[in-house]
Amino acid sequence: MLTTLLLSGLLALNPFRPALPTPLAATVVRSVDPCRLYGSVYLETDPRRRSQCFGVVYQEPEEAFADVLVYQETNKLFADKVGLWYLTDSRDFADYVLFVTDNRNLADFSFHYTKARAFAGCRKQ
Repeated sequence: MLTTLLLSGLLALNPFRPALPTPLAATVVRSVDPCRLYGSVYLETDPRRRSQCFGVVYQEPEEAFADVLVYQETNKLFADKVGLWYLTDSRDFADYVLFVTDNRNLADFSFHYTKARAFAGCRKQ
């Protein structure tokens, strides 16, 4: 009886199990890769909802300095490659919610709208 009690107590404490790993979210800093964004996008301008957004972007007035050239698709099904965005009217139906900032230094990346679908995409750096 005593041996059963000691054995069950030893198994409950289990000194041989490995240490619990730290959560991945606590150790990895999330970085936004602009070369992977496509599909339906909602551009948020309310600063109170900034923490709920996927990333922070800056709309570049000049094409030469933008990280991504974006072509606005009129159909969500055609926004299937990098730089092809379908802008939604609702946050709930968007694949990505991006906060648009006025300060370029606070942005994760910048984008510029293009009129030619062939020019849309990520700039090689």
